[in-house]
Order: sequence, then structure tokens, then C-alpha cells
Amino acid sequence: MVVDTGPFKALYPFDSHWFDANGVRMHYLDEGPESGGERTAAVVMVHGNPTWSFYYRNLAVAARQEHRVIVPDHIGCGLSDKPQAYAYTLQQHTDNLEALIEHLGLEKVTLVMHDWGGAIGMGYALRHPEKIAGFVALNTAVFFPPRIPRRIRMCRIPGFGALLVRGLNGFLLAALVFATKQHKRFSRPVRRGYLAPYNSWRNRIAIHRFVEDIPLEPDHITRPVVDALTPGLAQFREHPMLIFWGNGDFCFTARDFLPHWKTHFPNAEIHTYDDAGHFVLEDAHERIVPRACAFFNEIQ
Repeated sequence: MVVDTGPFKALYPFDSHWFDANGVRMHYLDEGPESGGERTAAVVMVHGNPTWSFYYRNLAVAARQEHRVIVPDHIGCGLSDKPQAYAYTLQQHTDNLEALIEHLGLEKVTLVMHDWGGAIGMGYALRHPEKIAGFVALNTAVFFPPRIPRRIRMCRIPGFGALLVRGLNGFLLAALVFATKQHKRFSRPVRRGYLAPYNSWRNRIAIHRFVEDIPLEPDHITRPVVDALTPGLAQFREHPMLIFWGNGDFCFTARDFLPHWKTHFPNAEIHTYDDAGHFVLEDAHERIVPRACAFFNEIQ
């Protein structure tokens, strides 16, 4: 799929790079000093659903001044290929991230994680703890509660869910309304940026598969993958951790999710924002970006 980034290029001023993930093209950004393979320490930003590397644009522009910055688009997302017959599972997305980092020869990684990026990023960290310098968490989790909001549960109804998510683009369009507390920030160019890669039934396949991959059922294929994450977090207890949280998140609520992070990372530096929602990096980027960049400087 070719996406015309022209209408929002001023917001997304990056060169594209591609990685062959077993015959499927994975798009990623490689920015900053000595990018392209020279520097083996990097900040790796892992997005969730229904976003793509566009979500990290403000942080990437700032961080690339001093750090190598890698921002992949998961297969099916953003500018990456969108195969129709593919294992869109947490396990597969983690495998792809691992393969990309290995391909780039990174030896020291600071993970920035949002939404599903928490489970994907932590999955990688547990496989390669020796490479992890620290973490930045943005309204994310490494576990899933036994309940999810009704509006998301509706997207899992057989038949109806596909029509809603892939046919009407209901999941992404709703996110642009309900995942923010700062609606004026979602100008026409910003909306174009989020919507551009997901302009058809075929191109919205990963958005739907992410929703289907929420492991609510005991026998769900992703349940054991998620359940295996939490026990391994103890080894990172003393790692630097910076948390930014939008308290207006209707799904990843501060009440249900922040205590989990505090339990496993008691020394984490936490910043919460009452005027931000799930897209916390959109709603509060002026306050988040400077602190995040200072954090990168401290640990790298």
C-alpha cells in the first residue's frame, strides 16, 4: 500500500525505511545522529491500536536531536504492508519488533510504549533484558482487565464487529473523538495523518485484529502470552521508568491500570494529566516531550 503523506508532511517530516519481515514489508523511522546503523543505542517507540508511528511524531522530532530514534509501524498498521492472511497476534507483533531490533543491531534500547505497545514492548524486554536501558509508559498495560468498555466489546461481535471496524471505520473515528480531551488539537491535517493508512476495508484489517486479540476468554490464543508478562517484570524493578498518564482515558483508566505499574515499578516517576485522555501524547505533548527527552539523556 502506498500512502500519500503529502497532506500532513509538515507534521510527519521523516524518511521512510523498510524491513523485510518474512516476506512482508515493515515500515519504520530511523532518525537522529548516526542513524542507519552506526549508533547501537536507540529510543524505540512502540505504538498501539488504532495509531501508527504518526502518534510519536512530536516526540521523535525532539528526541532525534541527540538520540537515534526508531519508530516501527506494526504489520497491518501505518505505512507497513497489510496482508489479509496474517497472524495478527501479540506474539507475532512481538516477534516482528524483535526481528527489527536485531536487524538494526541495537544493543541498548529505551522503550517508549503506548496502548498495545506496552505488551509488545515488554514482551521484547523479557526476551532481551540485557539490552534494556529504561522504559517510558504512556497509557498502556502489560495485562488486560476482565472487562473492557462496551463500545470496544461491540467491535468484537462476530460479523457486526467487522462491519463496524472495517466497513465504517468506527473504531478509529471513535478514537479521534473519545481518546482525547483536547479535541481542537485534532485539526484537519492531524486527522488526515491518523486516517490516511486506514482508508479501506482491506487496510483496516489490523485495527480489527487487534480488537479481536484482546484475550478476554480463558482459552484465547493470546491469554498465555499476556499471562507470562507480569511474572517477569520483577527483573526490571530497579530500571528507570517514566510514566505519563492521561486521567481522562475511558479504557486504560488510572484507577485500574496505574496501581499495576506502581506495584511493579515503585520507583517510577509518574506524571498524570486531568486534561488528557488515552492519546496523552497528543493532549499533553508540550509537557511530556521535554521531560521525556531529559529522561533519555539521563539513561543513555
